[in-house]
Order: sequence, then C-alpha cells, then structure tokens
Amino acid sequence: MTITTDKPTTGTTNLGPRIEPLGPCIGARVRAVDLRQLTDSDVAVVHEALLRHKVLFFSGQELTDDDQVALGNRLGDLTAGHPVAKSNGSRAEIYNIDSTDPEFSFSDVWHTDVTFVQRPPAGSILRAVTLPPTGGDTQWADSQAAYRSLAEPVQHLADQLTAVHDGNREWGAYLRRHENRGNVWDGVEVTSIPPVEHPVVRVHPETGEKGLFVQPGFTSHIVGVSDAESRAILDLLYAHLTKPEHLVRHRWSPGDVGIWDNRSTAHYANRDYTAPRVMRRVTLRGDVPQGPAGVPGR
Repeated sequence: MTITTDKPTTGTTNLGPRIEPLGPCIGARVRAVDLRQLTDSDVAVVHEALLRHKVLFFSGQELTDDDQVALGNRLGDLTAGHPVAKSNGSRAEIYNIDSTDPEFSFSDVWHTDVTFVQRPPAGSILRAVTLPPTGGDTQWADSQAAYRSLAEPVQHLADQLTAVHDGNREWGAYLRRHENRGNVWDGVEVTSIPPVEHPVVRVHPETGEKGLFVQPGFTSHIVGVSDAESRAILDLLYAHLTKPEHLVRHRWSPGDVGIWDNRSTAHYANRDYTAPRVMRRVTLRGDVPQGPAGVPGR
C-alpha cells in the first residue's frame, strides 16, 4: 500500500530545517510534518535523518492503523507485527502493545526488537494510542556511540565475539500456550524459537558504522567462552551501552509517533504506570547482521 495525494511526489522540500537534534549523538524531533502526506523527497530526508539520529519523534499525528501500515511501506518492507505474538488489531502488520491484555509482556528491560531471528527488523514505527496520565516514557540507547566510546582494547575484543540471541526466555511460554503456532515470518510459520547467533559488534549495512549488538532482553551468552567470562563481558557492555550520555528519553503525548533504527539502538519502556497504555508498532524487514571482517552473521 502507498500513500497517494494531490501533491507532487517529486522535487525538493523544506523538511531539513524542521529536524531538531535532541543530543549530540541520538534523537531528533521532526516538526510540521504530516506523516500521511510525505512526498518522495520527504521520505528520503526522513531516511537520511534516521541514519544520522537513530530515533525520530513526530508529534500531532492522526494516524489510523491503515495510515501506519502505509507509512511503513513508504519507508521499507513491512514484516508481520511480531513473529510470535498474535496481532489482535485490524492489520496483521501491527503489533498491538496493550498493557490491559492478560498476555501483555512489559518491555522494562533493555532490548532491540526481535533480535532472536536470523533477520531482525531494520526499523520500528511506534504510535501512541492510549496513554496513562503520568509515566510510560521510552528510552533509547545509541549502540554506535557506545561502541565508539569503548577503550580501544575492549573494542578489539568485542569485534571478535559472537553472541547467542534466544527468544524463548520471553516468548517460549507464549508460543506453547498457542499450540506452537506463531505468525508467518520471512515466509515461514513460526512453530519454535531456535536460538540464533549474531556478531557482538554489528556493522551497519548502510553507513558502515560499528555498534554494539547485544542487550539483556534477548542476548543469552557469548559463544566460545566460559559462563563466568560471558557474564562479565556482557555486564560490561550492557553497563556501557546504557550510560546516560548514550541515551535519549521520550515522554509520549497523544498523536506521537516514534521511528527508530533497530540496527543502531536498543530501547527500554519504563514500567512506572498503572493506568492503561496502548501503543501500536510496525516493523521494517531487515537483513542478516554482519560483524567486522571475519565475524559474519549466522
């Protein structure tokens, strides 16, 4: 699906000056943009800004489910809403994140979306539907800034490592409750969640930048080292990834939309609310993560 308007979809726009960085490395606010009416030039500028700022925030949007799917298809190729969780909204591409759902799983752990598959999503688009009066913020960490600020010997160590990502810890019981029948992901129905291996340092396929590609949500251990060594290495990298200077935090308002690059960020949804919170997410199809020379994705 694509968005069609009466406006021309070629030529230049004045979108650039409306992009306001929120910090030196991560986060930008994009003002005076209707995500339902993006021209081709707007899409190109948003894409470039996403590579640079990693996460973009748009306020005052009035997207429907169909609009959100159409936006995703302007920015990439959409996956199913989730490999395992059932899409209980109007579109199969939408993952409905509803805190009132008895099977809802809070995201109060640092994670990168769906890294437990061979081809994790390249990006995510999240919109606020129902918000609590207070709380419910989301934070993002810049994995590339975190890698750059590691001491050089630690960078060299991380460059050589591979990690296992395991979705069973979060989604295994859910899948069993649903008779081992998940959704169709990459053309195959998900009936199990076999652990996968990804490089600890991911080379971004578009920018060539290195970033840490481990997070406590789905990374279980480092390959080829002892359990004690794995825990020590991962604890060091997690603590470094989530240092305040690598973070941006967003307080959601009605009509907000956040778009982030899944290849260069991790995020954390604060669990500091009791009133209902409903968000809807679509994800953009990604590729197999590749590491530095000699450490390919597997």
